[in-house]
Amino acid sequence: MGSGQVTDWQGKNVTVAGLGVSGIPAAKVLHGLGAKVTVVNDGDDARAREQAAELQALGVTVRLGDGATLPEGTELIVTAPGWKPDKPLFTAAHEAGVPVWGDVELAWRLRELDGRKAAPWLCVTGTNGKTTTTQMLASILKAAGLRTAAVGNIGVSLLDAVLGEEPYDVLAVELSSYQLHWAPSLRAHSATVLNLAPDHLDWHGSMEAYAKDKGRVYEGNQVACVYNVADKATEDLVREADVEEGCRAVGFTLGAPAPSQLGVVEGILVDRAFVENRQQNAQELAEVSDVRPPAPHNIANALAAAALARAFGVPPKAVRDGLRAFTPDAHRIAHVADVGGVAYIDDSKATNTHAAEASLAAYESIVWIAGGLAKGATFDELVAKSVKRLRAAVLIGADRALIREALARHAPEVPVVDLERTDTGAMLAAVQEARRLAVEGDTVLLAPACASMDMFVNYNQRGDMFAQAVGELGT
Repeated sequence: MGSGQVTDWQGKNVTVAGLGVSGIPAAKVLHGLGAKVTVVNDGDDARAREQAAELQALGVTVRLGDGATLPEGTELIVTAPGWKPDKPLFTAAHEAGVPVWGDVELAWRLRELDGRKAAPWLCVTGTNGKTTTTQMLASILKAAGLRTAAVGNIGVSLLDAVLGEEPYDVLAVELSSYQLHWAPSLRAHSATVLNLAPDHLDWHGSMEAYAKDKGRVYEGNQVACVYNVADKATEDLVREADVEEGCRAVGFTLGAPAPSQLGVVEGILVDRAFVENRQQNAQELAEVSDVRPPAPHNIANALAAAALARAFGVPPKAVRDGLRAFTPDAHRIAHVADVGGVAYIDDSKATNTHAAEASLAAYESIVWIAGGLAKGATFDELVAKSVKRLRAAVLIGADRALIREALARHAPEVPVVDLERTDTGAMLAAVQEARRLAVEGDTVLLAPACASMDMFVNYNQRGDMFAQAVGELGT
C-alpha cells in the first residue's frame, strides 16, 4: 500500500473490519484521505445500526451482520484488534494476497502524512500493568516539560494522536498483543514487555504465539529494549529481537540493580543504565514512597516507566515529580475503606491469575474474593504461591469451582465460602461473608483472577459494586 501519503490512498478500496473504538476512526480517516471504504461488522444490533448510519452519512459503505466475506476489489483490510486471525475474512484476504493491518499499523504508516514531524513512540506491553505503566510514563514525560499523551490500548486513539494539528514531542503508547499482531511495521524508539503469563490463549492459539506477538514490540527498537529481570521470558524476547545498531538491553528489578539496570536500594529507585560509567555510578531517581500504591508489582511498573523515560533523555527530577503527580485509575489495587480494623482493597482489574498473584503478594493476611470467567485459566500455581497469605476465600461467578478445587488441593485449611448466586447482588453477599471471616489487621481483597462478564458489564462495574457493598458495611 505504499508509504501512506495522500496519493497512495486516493481511490483505494479499503475494507475496515469492525465498528467501535478503532473501526469508526479508521473508516473516517481513510474516507477523508480519498479511499473507497467498506466497513464490515459481525453484529447487527441497534448500536451497530446507529454507528453505521453515522458512517453512511459520510459516504462510507457499511455491511452489517456479515464480517466473513471479503468485499470485491478489496486492496487492504484495516481490522479492529480483537478480530481473531483465523476469521474467514482473513483467510480469504490471505488467499487473495490482500494485506491486513490493525489500527496501530495504520497510525504508524500515517504519522508523517503531509510532511508532519513524527513523534517518537515509547511502547509498553505485557500481560499486566500496561495501563498503569503507560500513564506513569506520560506523567514523567509531562514533568519533563514534554508535550505527550498516553495513547493506544489505553482507550485514546493513536490515529487522533498522530493526525492532530499540534504535534507531540513523544507518545507513551500502550499496546495489546492483539494490536501488535496486526502491526508488522512498528519500530519504537524504546519499548518494554513488563511480564509474560498465559492470557488470551484462545485468541493466539498458544503461549508461544502470544509471546511472539508481545515480542514484536522490540523489533527495530532504536535506543532501549526494557525487560523484567524477574521474568526471563521478557529478556529472551529481547535477545530474539532484530534491533537497530546500538540499541541496548536495559533491565528493571526490585532488587539492587546491576550495570544497565534500574532497581531499588534501601527504599530508593536507582538508575545504573543511563549514567556515565555505569560500572561504578548510580543515579537516584525517586523514593519508593513516591510510587502509589507502593505494592511490589507497582514499583516494578514505575521502574519500567522510568527506564523508558530515561532512554528518551528525561532528567532524574522529572522521574520523581512525574511519579508523585501520578494518580492510579480506579479498580487497580485501590484502597476503598477501613472497617473495623480491616482494609478493603478493590483490584477488580486483576482479571487473570498473573495480576491476582501480584495483588495477593502485596498483603500479609487476606480474605480473598475471587471468581468469574476463567478464560481457560488454571489456578493451582496461583493458590500454591499465595496459600501462606490466605485467611479465607469467598468465591463468586461462573467458574468459581475451578478456584475452589485448587484451594482444596493446595490450601485445604483455608475456609472457603462458595456463593452460588450469580446476579450482581452476589457482591454484597460476598463482602458480608468476607467481613464475617476477617479479623482486625486483615485485608479483604477483591482480586478475582477472572473476567467479569458472567455477572457484570465489565471490571469497572464489578469494582463499583464492591465499593458500594463495603460502603453498606458502615464504620
